[in-house]
This record gives sequence, C-alpha cells and structure tokens, in this order.
Amino acid sequence: MTTQATTAVSKFSSMRWVRWANLAFMLYLLLVAVSMISSGFKWSVGEQAKTLFEFASHPVAGLMIGLIATALIQSSSTVTSIIVGLVAGGLPVETAIPMVMGANIGTTLTNTIVSLGHARCKHEFRRAFASATVHDFFNLLAVAIFLPLEMMFGLLDKMSSWLVSPFLSAGDMSMKGMDFMKPLTKPAVELVKSPLEVFGSMGGVALSFIGIALIFFAITVMGKLMRSLMVGRARDILKSAIGRGPLHGIASGTAVTILVQSSSTTTSLMVPLVGTGVLKVRDVYPFTLGANIGTCITALLAATAVSGDNAVFALQIALVHLCFNVMATVLIYGIPFLREIPLKCAFFLSDLATKNKVAVAGYLGLVFIAIPGAILALTA
Repeated sequence: MTTQATTAVSKFSSMRWVRWANLAFMLYLLLVAVSMISSGFKWSVGEQAKTLFEFASHPVAGLMIGLIATALIQSSSTVTSIIVGLVAGGLPVETAIPMVMGANIGTTLTNTIVSLGHARCKHEFRRAFASATVHDFFNLLAVAIFLPLEMMFGLLDKMSSWLVSPFLSAGDMSMKGMDFMKPLTKPAVELVKSPLEVFGSMGGVALSFIGIALIFFAITVMGKLMRSLMVGRARDILKSAIGRGPLHGIASGTAVTILVQSSSTTTSLMVPLVGTGVLKVRDVYPFTLGANIGTCITALLAATAVSGDNAVFALQIALVHLCFNVMATVLIYGIPFLREIPLKCAFFLSDLATKNKVAVAGYLGLVFIAIPGAILALTA
C-alpha cells in the first residue's frame, strides 16, 4: 500500500471516529433537550398542572389530554412522570389510566415529523413515513382495544392493583440513586436555565422552546450522521441486531430505550435508516414495540422516588403504563391478523402521502389536533 493510500485510509478512519463522537454528542444534546422541556414545563405550569389534568373525569377526555400534552411536549416520559406525580398528590388511578394511554399515542408525533426530512425523495419518503406511522397505528389500535376493556371491566386498574398489593405495607420506595441520567443532563440544563430565572414562569416557557429547538437540531444532525455511518460493517451489525427476529427486535428496542429513557429518541433513530434503505419497515416494527415497553422505565423511576401515603398508587400508575404496553405487544403482535393492521395502514397512508403531501398535514392535523380538540370541547 502506498503512502498516499495509507494516509487516505487513516484520514477516513479518523473521520468515522469524529462522526461517531458527534453522534454521541447529539444523543447527549437530545437527552438534555428532553430534560429542558420537562424542567421548563414544570417550571412554567407549576401547581397548575394538577388543575390542567384533573378535569378529565371522562376516560375519553383523559385520553385526549394525555395525547395533546405529549404531542406538545414531545415526551411521553415527561407526561407519564407528571401523571405519576399527580397520582402521588391524590389524582385517582382510574382517572389517570386513559391519560397514560393518550401519552402513548402523542409520543409518536416525533418520528412522524422526522420522516418529513426525506420528503424530497419519493422512495425514501414512502419508506420513512411508513416506518414512522406504523408506530402511530399500533398505538391507536392498542388504545382502540384496551380503552373499552378498561371502561367496561377496569382491566388495567385491577391488574396493576394486584401487582402493587405486596407493597401496600411500604410507605417509602425511594430509589433516586438509580436515576443516572439526571446527573448527566442537569449541569447543561442549569447552564441554560440560570439566565432565564429573571423572567419568572415565562423563563420556563422559554426553556421549553429552547428544548424543542434543540430536539429538532439534534435529530436532524443525527439523521445525517447515521446516513454516512451506516455503511459497510456497521450497517451489517445494525441489521443483524434488529433483523434477527421479532423477539430480538423487541428486546433490542426495550434495551436501547431503557438506556436513553426516551422512546421518541429510539424510534426517531430508526426512521432515517428505513428511509435510506438500510432497514425494512417490517424489521423496525418489533423494535418500535420494544421502545414502547422500554419507555416505561422513566415513570417507574419517578414512582419509586415518591414517599408517603400515595406512594403505592404512584407505583400502580407506572405499572399500568408497563402492563398496557406489554399486553398490547403480546396481543397485537402475537395475533397475525392484528399484527398486519398497523403495517397495512402505514403503507396505505405513505402511498397517499407520496402522491399528495397535503395528506401528511391532514393526517397530523386530524389525529393530533382536530379530533382531540373536538372531543375535549364536547366532554368539557
């Protein structure tokens, strides 16, 4: 090998390491952004959060509140953690259950928005949009099955109650030391938060908007980096990790989401890979279901940090989130007929969106704004 060739290989190798380092930094930035949104929301809303959620006495209204709140905040982890706190403060578990279901739907908006980055190329956009919306349709189908069952029989309420019954004698289940993500993100959040404190509660609004802007920036850069990195051996490793089978895919999605504590992050990472043809929609489908299960870790950690009389109920609502996602995965993915419904709906919508981009705006407007808004107005 000539000196020039050796130098070229060395330079290429160095560039790859730089890209991997940038990717790791963007992932950290994404986690900081999610923390900023959570911190900013709590700061700006404060005690009003309880009033915001408490009027949802009707299950469908509760579902819509969870959906809208998560769609706005772009973090089901934030919303479910707030719900855990509200239950710890006295909000009834049965009122909170539909909110948790709504949060599951609302969190899918992130990867749908990420898929729009492929809009310039029809083939890429079709794959990316289908990959994003299969998550939407799975969660919509899960709610369509389990919300009526909950309203009629209290299925999740009874199951979670049975699971927490051994803890009824325990008043303090604090496990704050397990939250390893907060010490990593807190310094960066505080750095941005400090100058905004002079604005009072409006500083919280500003912090949330900065977090949202950072999420968009981080995800855009991550998509570009992954497009350049997922070639050759790295692509084969990723494909074998996710495409090894449904159970392996679900386990991988769960593990990755537990590590980053954000299903939005995990599923958004997959969209560019499907768009660029590295993975297929069917391969990523089980991975997104694992992300649904993995995101429950945040609410469970939040619940274990609660002490007092309602600590057991805080844990119960966190377990509701886990039970709902596990049962939905087992039932829908376990039955071939039901398993195909989200895929068929996603491909149908992506074909429609490829032909006319107005379909994208119509879909997002209906699912995340018009229908929830109308239902809230009717049930208010």
